[in-house]
Amino acid sequence: MKTPRIAEILKSGQIDRDITVQGWVRTKRGNKNVAFIALNDGSCVANIQIVVDPAAFDEDMLKSITTGACLRVDGRLVKSLGAGQGVEVQASHIEVYGTAAPDTYPLQKKGHSLEFLRDIAYLRPRTNTFGAILRIRHAMAYAIHKYFNDHGFYYLHTPLITGSDCEGAGAMFRVTTLDASNPPRTETGEVDFTKDFFGKPCNLTVSGQLEGELGAMAIGQIYTFGPTFRAENSNTPRHLAEFWMIEPEVAFYDINDNMDLAEDFLKYLIAYALENCREDLEFMNKMWDNELISRLEFVLHNDFVRLEYTEGVEILKASGRKFEFPCDWGCDLQSEHERYLVEEHFKRPVILTNYPKEIKAFYMKQNEDGRTVRAMDVLFPKIGEIIGGSEREADYGKLCARVKELGMHESEVWWYLDTRRWGSAPHSGFGLGFERLLLFVTGMGNIRDVIPFPRTPNNAEF
Repeated sequence: MKTPRIAEILKSGQIDRDITVQGWVRTKRGNKNVAFIALNDGSCVANIQIVVDPAAFDEDMLKSITTGACLRVDGRLVKSLGAGQGVEVQASHIEVYGTAAPDTYPLQKKGHSLEFLRDIAYLRPRTNTFGAILRIRHAMAYAIHKYFNDHGFYYLHTPLITGSDCEGAGAMFRVTTLDASNPPRTETGEVDFTKDFFGKPCNLTVSGQLEGELGAMAIGQIYTFGPTFRAENSNTPRHLAEFWMIEPEVAFYDINDNMDLAEDFLKYLIAYALENCREDLEFMNKMWDNELISRLEFVLHNDFVRLEYTEGVEILKASGRKFEFPCDWGCDLQSEHERYLVEEHFKRPVILTNYPKEIKAFYMKQNEDGRTVRAMDVLFPKIGEIIGGSEREADYGKLCARVKELGMHESEVWWYLDTRRWGSAPHSGFGLGFERLLLFVTGMGNIRDVIPFPRTPNNAEF
């Protein structure tokens, strides 16, 4: 028989019935006459209180029930007379599935630091904070698929192993079957990748965008949602070596359509979180960021400012603010610049457009001025850039010229260039870092705390 989850029990409003609950002990307190056990099964922040008459149970069994132990409890669900909970279970039978020795269980006490919990990532989902984060993460993943499905997009699975570098950054993880200590070499002494599994150098992908464009050129509008990888040796609160990306690509969209899609998409996700994750958001608001819910509602109810990069730089230069990184036309804006525009100048989310082509990727559509491209970055409070995208260059000649200008190897992207030879069309897209979104929605300050098992330099333990 299916055992109901605690979230279902608390929402049902039904009392005076026999029930079975299963979960992990959060706390146990009491005296020789009565014991109270707070049980949680991960379905919600709230615990359910188990009331135990010590005289009716084996003493050694009761002693084995400590914080972290896993139990099955049969009993009667009744209205609670105590403060803090509406119902409680009067236990008639308890089975201890697994004990947790108080002297060794790492989560015995409350108030552990986030740094400490990162070192025990295999246990931190049992805390209230990470239970809430994982439930919100699930809800956001579901909402992403629902949004695109309801808007006629098709989910495209793009490869994780690739022979091309979408961003041109070069910071990629190599995928190979060659012996790292003694690889085969050519006559010139270079590694002979013709002997490798794929017959050429291959890496883990940094983006599914290029392949996503192929889908858009065939079935109109697609989105990808999967893991991506960056081999950047960056130990910062904003970087991961493995993270998830959402990347829609749409045929016949120009840059304005792209901005409309990005704004509507983000507002949908925030509205979904506020409606469906309220209990968890209120917990995060109370424990970690007391401006979280007001900030989510603020973004939801305000139109995004649309601003050209050139004007944004002029605002920054005229601000009188001494930034850590100097700002002038042609520079790649830093987080401090982005957050100033959003949090202090406009006090609204901002979409910056028409960036200098020298700081953007080769595939972005070139403007007629020859200096800028139709790029767009969506900037959020506290986060800075949360979405990056562009209208894509649809002209074969211009795209080939840009590839040569950047010294890229046409042999690696010939298939991408060919899409501009046969039935080329205007199209646009963007990328949303899933963990960046979760930073904003949960109010957490470190990206390592919104992914179950963070992959960072010198850290692939769990």
